[in-house]
Amino acid sequence: MGRTPQANDRWGRNHWSTLFPAVLAGGGIRGGIAYGASDKDAAYPIDRPTSPEDLATTIYHALGIDHHLQLPDPHGRPVPIVNGGQPLTELFG
Repeated sequence: MGRTPQANDRWGRNHWSTLFPAVLAGGGIRGGIAYGASDKDAAYPIDRPTSPEDLATTIYHALGIDHHLQLPDPHGRPVPIVNGGQPLTELFG
């Protein structure tokens, strides 16, 4: 989670959850690329919106872990390792 593009009335910046930066390297990730774009105020995605779940499934993909994997909770019930999301396979090359 980042900070809002504009300062608030106390000259601070509030939490902003519509965009988040991430730097990925290794694990087969192509170097030197930018994925997605935001509007002119860095407030909202305008190209390739990506969720935290997409980031998690991408990391699992790079590690060779099936993102559909379910692990048992303390009561033995299956719990997904991530709820939703798709690997960003365009990052690999």
